[in-house]
Amino acid sequence: MRTLQNIFYLSLLLLGLLAPWLGVYPVYLMTLYCYAIFACAFNLMLGFSGMLSFGHAAYFGFSSYVTAWLMTQQGWSVTTAILAGMLSACALGLVIGFVAIRRSGIYFAMITMALSQLVYFVCLQAPFTGGENGLQGVPRGGLGNWISFQNDLTLYYFVFAILVTVFLFIQRVVHSPFGQVLKAIRENETRASSLGYYADTHKLLVFVLSATLAGLAGSLKCIVLGFATLSDVLQSTSGEVILMTMLGGAGTFFGPMLGAGIIVTLQDMLSDRVGSWVTVIIGTIFVLCVMAFRRGIVGEVLHLLEKKKGH
Repeated sequence: MRTLQNIFYLSLLLLGLLAPWLGVYPVYLMTLYCYAIFACAFNLMLGFSGMLSFGHAAYFGFSSYVTAWLMTQQGWSVTTAILAGMLSACALGLVIGFVAIRRSGIYFAMITMALSQLVYFVCLQAPFTGGENGLQGVPRGGLGNWISFQNDLTLYYFVFAILVTVFLFIQRVVHSPFGQVLKAIRENETRASSLGYYADTHKLLVFVLSATLAGLAGSLKCIVLGFATLSDVLQSTSGEVILMTMLGGAGTFFGPMLGAGIIVTLQDMLSDRVGSWVTVIIGTIFVLCVMAFRRGIVGEVLHLLEKKKGH
C-alpha cells in the first residue's frame, strides 16, 4: 500500500515538473496550487483535528492584502512580503483561535464565521486596502538580483516548490506525536483530556498553524494574479475551501488537493459560459458527491483499497 502511494506521489511530482511543457497554462496551474495549499491548510484543522471553521477566508484574504500593500506601497521584496503576510495571518489566527476554541461544534463554527465577517469589514473600510477596488498592480518581484518572477515559468516552479514543501510538512505534522494527539482529540476530546493532554492548547496550536498556511496561500495567490480584492475575504471563499476539502476527502493528504483541482478547473471552464450559474453547478456536484461518496473521492478510494486488502 505504501509503495503504491509513493509511486503515485512520485508520478504527480513528475507531472507537476513537466506540466508547463505539456501546454498547460502556468497561471492556471499556479492558481490551482494556491487553492490546493489553502485546502490542505484547512484540512489540517478539519480532517485531522475535527474543527470546522466557517471563516478561513479571513486569513487567506488578510494575508493577501498585507502582502499586496507591502509590495505596492512600501517596496518590500516578494519573500519578506510573503513572510509578513504569513505572520499577519498567524497573529489573526491566534486572536480568533483564542476566542473560538473555547466552544465546540456549531458554536465554534459560528464564532469563526462572525469574526471573519469583522475581518471582511476591516478590509472594506481600512484606508490601505483600496475598498471595493482592492489593491491592483502587485509586482511579482524575484529572489534577489538573480531570479526574476516576471517569467511565468520561473514563478511556476517557485509556487510548485512551496506546494510540495507544504504537503510534506503537513504529512510530517500529522505523523508526529503532536498529530497523534490531534487525532485523539478529534475522536474523543474528553478521553484525551483525561489522559493528561491539554486539548485547548493543541487545538489553538493547530488553529494558528492552519491559519498561517492559509495566509501563505493567500500571499502566493496575490503574487500570481497581481491583485488582492474583497473576494479573497468573502464568506463564499470560506465555503469554497470547505467544499474542496469535503469533495476530495477530509482527513486524507491528497484529497484537498484533488478537490481544489476540481473546483478551480470547473470555475475556469464554466465561468465564461454559464456565468453565475457555475455556483449552482458546483453545488449540485457537491451534493451528489456527498450522497455517493460520503468520505470524499480520495477517502472512498482508500476505503475500497483497505477492504480489498482485508480480504
